[in-house]
Amino acid sequence: MKSKVLIPSVAFLLLFIMGVYFLVNPSYEKSLKAKYYFETGDYKEALVLAKEAFSMDVYNRMASTVVAQSITSLKYVTYNNDAKRYMYIINKIALHDVISDADKAKIRTICNIMIDSYIKLAPSVVTDSDLVEDAASYYDNFEKLLEKVTR
Repeated sequence: MKSKVLIPSVAFLLLFIMGVYFLVNPSYEKSLKAKYYFETGDYKEALVLAKEAFSMDVYNRMASTVVAQSITSLKYVTYNNDAKRYMYIINKIALHDVISDADKAKIRTICNIMIDSYIKLAPSVVTDSDLVEDAASYYDNFEKLLEKVTR
């Protein structure tokens, strides 16, 4: 009868001590904040906090995971921002009555750069699906544009 109470009590006590350590340890406190910022989409702040947490404790797996996830997400953010900027430039060129050969070459170069950049992206399971979908949409648009310009 004593072992039925003793074993769960010891297990609960160990879990409680681990939980307190997790919440009090400055490295894990920073990694929790980093995880929060990552979940809210502030990948730069998440990366900064996760790197700080990891430098405090190199065994903090949450911090190392948030660092990796934030870097991946920031690559997607950068790709989408570049794609938006380049699409704006291409749309300005498309407004001309006649598109010169130089402008077609410029569009081809932009499309090739963005297609190559997309291929280098590697989503993880936790990468925001909106970021991944936006990048895929831009990629499809650049492929279609390249096909039209190279005809």
